[in-house]
Amino acid sequence: MAVIDGSTSKTSYRHSLLRTNGRYAMQLTARYINRMPKATTCEQFLTGVTAYIRKHYRKSMLQRLAEHPEERLTCSAVIFSRVSREVWLVGDCQCLIGGEYYDNPKPYEAELAAMRAEEAKRQMAEGKTQDELLRNDTARSVIIPRMLETMHQQNVAYSVIDGFHIPREHVRIVTLDFRPWQLVLASDGYPFLCPTLAESESRLRQQRENDPLNIGEFQATKGFHPDQNSFDDRSYIRLSV
Repeated sequence: MAVIDGSTSKTSYRHSLLRTNGRYAMQLTARYINRMPKATTCEQFLTGVTAYIRKHYRKSMLQRLAEHPEERLTCSAVIFSRVSREVWLVGDCQCLIGGEYYDNPKPYEAELAAMRAEEAKRQMAEGKTQDELLRNDTARSVIIPRMLETMHQQNVAYSVIDGFHIPREHVRIVTLDFRPWQLVLASDGYPFLCPTLAESESRLRQQRENDPLNIGEFQATKGFHPDQNSFDDRSYIRLSV
């Protein structure tokens, strides 16, 4: 069982004319997981999914992609292996295991979110309205160069699935004993992960009502666009094991 979250593109380069790089990475990773043997270990998964993504790059692009990680097919995933009785967190994703919260955030995400929050507050102090910022997030635009900079730490200081070597030390593994467990696997589109989908959606709605720019107690690198019901795409799975 897995939740796979494609990364938001930061450049205009596309590996496919029909989909974004994040969506393409998500689809390839899902295909690989569907086909891999049930006894696959975490280490085997990291090696296998990397090779599978990598073979979808043109060979002529590999050197450029090594130097420009922002152009890679990139996603994160939280995976439950029934045979290993392990949860693997590769990249920026989250889960509840018996009600206890686990995540694996990018080390620079909080810093970037704080930078955007300060910039949004500065722009509003100068007269820009909240609605203007929600429709055209010029505060986010200010941090994009720094976001691209931090992406050079992709699979160096933090893990993602992108067709390049995934350092095992940046993958979080939680081992379950043989008691019954309730698991929730989710993407980072839920700012407050709760034991039920209804509760998680309710907290998301409250966040949108109280702080749609995401610059208060909860800070993010983007806000809620008025035409969308969230600031990020989201997936949520609850299961008993």
